[in-house]
Parts: sequence; C-alpha cells; structure tokens
Amino acid sequence: MGETDALIEPATADDVDAVIDMWVALAAGQREHGATLRAEANRATAREWVAQSVVTGELLVAREPEPASEPDRDGDRDPQPVGFVGFSLERGDYERDAARGTVSNLFVAPEWRGEGIGAALLDAAERALDEAGADRVALEALADNDRAREFYADRGYDLHRVELTKSLNDEDDAAAASKDEDGRDGGTESAVESD
Repeated sequence: MGETDALIEPATADDVDAVIDMWVALAAGQREHGATLRAEANRATAREWVAQSVVTGELLVAREPEPASEPDRDGDRDPQPVGFVGFSLERGDYERDAARGTVSNLFVAPEWRGEGIGAALLDAAERALDEAGADRVALEALADNDRAREFYADRGYDLHRVELTKSLNDEDDAAAASKDEDGRDGGTESAVESD
C-alpha cells in the first residue's frame, strides 16, 4: 500500500478545475513519450470526463498533507488536490471470464512526486474496483515511458496486450522529426510545460 500523509478521497465538483489543469499537464507530459493526444485542445473533452467521473464516484484526488492555500473568509484552509486517478468497472456487450476494472489518468504534480502519493492513489482505485466487483485491473502506459512502466511493474502489473502503431502518411513522420528536445512542435509555443 502507498504510504503518504496526503488525503485520498473522492473528487468533488470543487475539484474539477484543479483536476482539469493536472489532466492537461499529464497529457502534455505524455507527448514526450510519443503520445499524439493534444493537451490543451482537449481541455473541454477532459472536463466532461472529470465532471462525469465526479458524479459516478470514479475519480479520486490526493490532497496536500498540509494546506498551502490562502485561508478562506472563515480563516480555514482547504487542502488542494496534488494528484488524481480515474477508474471504472468495464462495461460492455461481451461475456468475460473475469470482471475487469480499468485505471486511467494517474497523475501526481511534479513537486509532490516521490512522496508515495501515486502508489496511494493506485491502491485506493484498486480497492474501489475490488469493492465494485472487479477481478482484474487493467491500465495503459506508453511504451516509451520507462518510469511509468517500472512504477506499475513494481506494483504487480504484468504485460498483457501490446499495441502496435504505424504512420500512414509522410506528414506524421515530418511532424515527429520536427519535434524539439522537449517533445514540443518546433516553432510552436506550448501552453503547458511538461514535467
């Protein structure tokens, strides 16, 4: 189990904006590992996912151990989200030998990494899926993201399926070749810095 002083709890409507900002940072960071998902361009779509996941209870946040935010009118400080994880029980038309849960979009803000927050979020998502009836948990990591693959392997995740991709036009190859060292398009300013 993940050991951390951070509070792991279901996300609320008040967390939506913070989670969206973290989701954009996650998507931007994944581009350096070969992801084609555009971060800022998908902000509205991600907002829909976050809002729906708050309603269904399929989104957890990690809150900072000691509030660093400014006090509100009453002098209270609300601990801010520093990470999140989405999860769901797989639903579909196919009959399976095992009920499968999925974990998606695990993210911890860079300044909070190494504190056990990612492990605690993953543990909490696995517990919620177990309680929902899942027999197995599946997740995805980019093949080029060694740190993420190692993190999941250390927590008992085994390789199950391999996705293979191939570019079908020369424009994709040219775009990939024009990426700068940070994985951003050459000459294009990034709205969000990746970690």
